[in-house]
Amino acid sequence: MKTSAVFSAVLSLLSLASTSSAHGHHHHHHKHSDSGTSSASVPPAFTPPQVFKNVNLVHIVSLEKNYVKESINVVIENIDKEAQSDYILPFTNEQLSRLGGLEVRDRKNAESGPFIVEPVKIELFGPNQYVRVRLPTPLAAGAQQTLGITYYLLSAYKPLPATIKQEEQQFLSYSFSAYCPSVYTTSKQKTEVKFASTNIPDYTKLPGSGDIKEFPQKQGSKLVYGPFDEKPAGALEPVQVRFEFNKPLIHVSHLERDIEISHWGGNVAFEERYDLEHRGANLSSLFNRVKWQQSQYYNPVTHALKEMKFPLRVGSADPYYTDVIGNVSTSRFRSNKREALLEIKPRYPLFGGWKYPFTIGWNSDAKNFLRKTATGGFVLNVPFLEGPKQAEGVEYEQVVVRLILPEGAENVKWTTGIPKSSISEAGVQIHKTFLDTIGRTALVIKGRNLVDDFRDRDLTVTYDYPLSAVLRKPIVVFSSAMTVFVSLWLLSLINLKFTPKK
Repeated sequence: MKTSAVFSAVLSLLSLASTSSAHGHHHHHHKHSDSGTSSASVPPAFTPPQVFKNVNLVHIVSLEKNYVKESINVVIENIDKEAQSDYILPFTNEQLSRLGGLEVRDRKNAESGPFIVEPVKIELFGPNQYVRVRLPTPLAAGAQQTLGITYYLLSAYKPLPATIKQEEQQFLSYSFSAYCPSVYTTSKQKTEVKFASTNIPDYTKLPGSGDIKEFPQKQGSKLVYGPFDEKPAGALEPVQVRFEFNKPLIHVSHLERDIEISHWGGNVAFEERYDLEHRGANLSSLFNRVKWQQSQYYNPVTHALKEMKFPLRVGSADPYYTDVIGNVSTSRFRSNKREALLEIKPRYPLFGGWKYPFTIGWNSDAKNFLRKTATGGFVLNVPFLEGPKQAEGVEYEQVVVRLILPEGAENVKWTTGIPKSSISEAGVQIHKTFLDTIGRTALVIKGRNLVDDFRDRDLTVTYDYPLSAVLRKPIVVFSSAMTVFVSLWLLSLINLKFTPKK
């Protein structure tokens, strides 16, 4: 199971990188050379060339949400004699299957966009996978550059204890390395671990250095491992932390998000279908509804999921909320000129290990998202991901965004602010609905390992909608209606009376 997950993760990265990696081998000369005669089935072992060193590195591990966010701010230096443009990041096979939202930027140049990242090769049986970061401008020999690397790890925690009573506090554990994993020598580094609470009962202690007798130093809701002196490439120092997290661990294993555009109705219809589960500690005994109802009078902090809030775009209307049983009445919708907020409550509070599939939908005026260009085409701008906005965060394993354009729409192009490494597949399909002749054009984009930090990152789609396509629907409706009328008229001419025999 894990191997197939890793394989699909690597393949999704490779599919996006294929164009750039095609010319990646014709790059500058490294200290190693790829053998042109090696067979495709047995790729040569990849050894990252030692052309960089990390001069100063700060590794920030945020455990404040129900997913892990890691940020690495590092000053790199080219220690080779030639200019270099490939910086390598290592990830374990197990991490890669849960890795999402990988972005690398220049910390000193906010204007420059994210760098191209791509997997080096598929090596299913080795302990590590490598991701190549392409620096937009090759770094000259002896020169330095400051990189900002961010990524997310899903399904990262283990509840400890694994089962608790419904009124008890929930504690999670997380394992990582106090030394930031790197394929290069790191001259100086430290790792900061941030928590949502100051209650951190257990954490691995390490011998300190200099004036500090012991690592980590605890500073409120933060632990600091380091600063450490020079560490060689590949150095690791496994540590574990256990901390209070009395909030739900919301994991959406599958989200289908349909966005349907109607030019004639001037409407954009949204529908989202969620397969949601709580990944926290399971209940040690059966759920007691009486005890739950009694406790709600003083509203205690709980690890159960009681409600979700969906901030929608201003102007959203006609919301609905259903589950497998039918319409759910426990929802509230607040809409005015400043906001549109849908608040929903599941039929029952969700505890660890419980699942809850549900559907929400709403309408919005097309002019909030759609505009016509000077050349007669159309530009649609919608959020790639909306979903609930929760203090504890929400993680998404698989996301399918289906953009259903008008019948006859053509020349579809798209861009998104979602990191390319998190897009696994995209393509245009045909979607047939009522009164369609050739079927509607549908852009389908599949994402993986996303988090609610990417809420409201745009999906921009451009397309042409020729006049013949615009008129197709009314002609179909008119001809259908005429067929009905003519049929009725012809039927009325038939004499169905019985004439008596004389």
